Amino acid sequence: MPHAPEPDEDDLDPIAAPQPVFHVEQALLGALLLDPHRLGDVTGIAADSFSTAAHAALFAAINTLPPPDPAEHAKNTKWLDRVLATGGGQARGLTASYLHTLVQVCPWPRHAPAYARMVEAEHSRRRLQTAAERLVQTVHDASLPHPVQTVLAEADALAAVVDDIAARFPPRAGVLPRTPAPPPAVAPDYTEAVEEEQMLLATATANPADIESVRWLLPDDLTLPLHAGLWQCLTALARRREPVDPVTVLWEAQQRGLLDDGSEPGEVLRLLAEPAGSVEHWGERALQRSLLATGDRTGRRIEAYAGDTANTPFQLVVGARRSLADIGAVRTRWQHATGTVPTPQPRTAPTTRAGPPTTTAAYTGRAARATR
Repeated sequence: MPHAPEPDEDDLDPIAAPQPVFHVEQALLGALLLDPHRLGDVTGIAADSFSTAAHAALFAAINTLPPPDPAEHAKNTKWLDRVLATGGGQARGLTASYLHTLVQVCPWPRHAPAYARMVEAEHSRRRLQTAAERLVQTVHDASLPHPVQTVLAEADALAAVVDDIAARFPPRAGVLPRTPAPPPAVAPDYTEAVEEEQMLLATATANPADIESVRWLLPDDLTLPLHAGLWQCLTALARRREPVDPVTVLWEAQQRGLLDDGSEPGEVLRLLAEPAGSVEHWGERALQRSLLATGDRTGRRIEAYAGDTANTPFQLVVGARRSLADIGAVRTRWQHATGTVPTPQPRTAPTTRAGPPTTTAAYTGRAARATR
């Protein structure tokens, strides 16, 4: 027999409880409604720093209207009425009763600067999460005519957000976020990558003198462990100036234990026997995939950090900068491969709170030097 719903049951999803920042915003707005002159003590935030449209509209109204005379404000609600009229035009959720609620829930109006700092911290976390999400989305946008340049531009935009947060919340001792790394993304179809890497390995075997020209390509840039191992074999033989052909590469692979995973010697020989194109072309293709994969991992890691509300702004800055250093290292190798140096994206100078001269660019620079 089908379950008969009780009279009080319905199909509506339960309404999630407000996050802590919602109550912080209420306390801040209540303090400003009680004592509008405290607005001068509130820095680092704007209307878009708030998590709801109603709160944003109310803060904008308070910030726009001239403050009332304290004595008059204590006697009547004229200024509050003007705030409601101004903010209500932007958000229908504002009512006189809600303004009364805000006044009632404010514990201490003199704590308004502390409340504003909390709102600023939460807004910084949301900004970082949004920028990381854009980076991941850009990596997977198959319609981009120039994916590498676009992804690097998004990485620069993300780095600019990190720098601005660092200026507002200068990092303390390097405490990394406690958030565990996100699980690996679902593996895409590697058919094209595998085929191109096979041609890279075969072409390098046929033209070992060209291996020196792609020193910027690392084994980790290849998608399959076997391919990464075979590239190590090729570079080692070329560095030792030993003969390079499918048989010598196979023997080197055996010495390195690459065949222990069950790879058939005949399969490896066939893989290395069909050269096509140039080593530089296939190497650049592999490096491009590696750069995009690094952008995806970096964006998803920072997104996970920002999605964990237990992380402080200081931890977000440290974790994000370390993650962005990975992109910086691959970017440097990409520039060596293509002979191009992209124009740096301008960074927006922070409008509040000057921070220490430690920037994401410094982290990226150190990572880049490590690859030389």
